[in-house]
Amino acid sequence: MAQTETLEDFYQQKFNWMPENLKKDIGHFNVFRMEDCLGAGKTPINYSRRDFFKFSLMRGRHIYHYADKSIEVSGTTLLFFNPDVPYTFESLSEDSTGYFCIFKEAFFAGHLRGSIRELPMFTPGGKPGYVLNAAQDNHVSGIFEKMIEEIGSDYVYKYDLIRNYITEMIHYALKLQPTENLYQHVDANTRITAVFTELLERQFPIETPNQRFALRSAKDFAEKLTVHVNHLNRAIRTTTGKTTSEHIYERLTGEAKALLKHTNWNISEISYCLGFEEPAHFNHFFKKQTSQPPSAFRG
Repeated sequence: MAQTETLEDFYQQKFNWMPENLKKDIGHFNVFRMEDCLGAGKTPINYSRRDFFKFSLMRGRHIYHYADKSIEVSGTTLLFFNPDVPYTFESLSEDSTGYFCIFKEAFFAGHLRGSIRELPMFTPGGKPGYVLNAAQDNHVSGIFEKMIEEIGSDYVYKYDLIRNYITEMIHYALKLQPTENLYQHVDANTRITAVFTELLERQFPIETPNQRFALRSAKDFAEKLTVHVNHLNRAIRTTTGKTTSEHIYERLTGEAKALLKHTNWNISEISYCLGFEEPAHFNHFFKKQTSQPPSAFRG
């Protein structure tokens, strides 16, 4: 299974800080403006499961990879993500704005007739995206602004009020027609290859000797994508004519050449950041890929 992102991971990666008593707050809730969490210097969103719910209002053009689907959206879209389904998104425009809130399932414990997971947008095969027009954007944005105002207040019952706002947003969305505009990759193999390539490229460039190339094998990527390694290998070979390992090795070799030519890091530092436990292993790999040892290539 792919690694699950926790609330601790989220706060550390996005803000490099942690709310007080987060580990004790089993019903944690928070709300943000999107522009505070995206852009230069911000950690990209990994394709993985989360251990929390996330509701987002996004403006701009994006492709969302959600479970086995890819959904292309443009304009304003309201999206509902739950802990059962891995997801990520690609921004296709530089002017993305919006809001999102995150919360643990326990935030709604005892406040809904059933489990929040039973809502239509979270059931197997349910569609998480709802396209909004200008008036609908204005209405949902108003709900998010109310939540932002309340989260910063001292009102003793503010979380009860916030739960009401979230419930209002859920029912408002359920009255709308879910978006059916699926991004048409040629087939499932092409979709898997596209997400694999994104995950591979996201690990580069290596910018410091302390950075570590983590996803190094077909098995690593298969676990991240929550597919069987044989399925991943078949999909990539069918789509590209190369094996998963060939793609990884080619990209790794390219980065090794760049580091050897354009940094003054020693061979041990380069071998470590590229994921090799011993410089000898890196030397063997590089010579096998290029027919010369790293020291000779560096000249």
